[in-house]
Amino acid sequence: MTVSLPLVVVLGFFAWGAVKFLGVRTWVVVLIALFGFYLSQTFLAPAIESGTRSGVDVINGPHG
Repeated sequence: MTVSLPLVVVLGFFAWGAVKFLGVRTWVVVLIALFGFYLSQTFLAPAIESGTRSGVDVINGPHG
């Protein structure tokens, strides 16, 4: 069974959990999100995308 969720939804659950259970301030979550958007417009974007895709492949495991 394959469940497909947008990454934004998954990150939203993590952010909600961090604020609710770990006591992380909301402004810290917003700052991290804005910094992520900033990084996506820099020369580091291809490396970030490659690392994210590799991580997803590791979690999904072998297909076939």
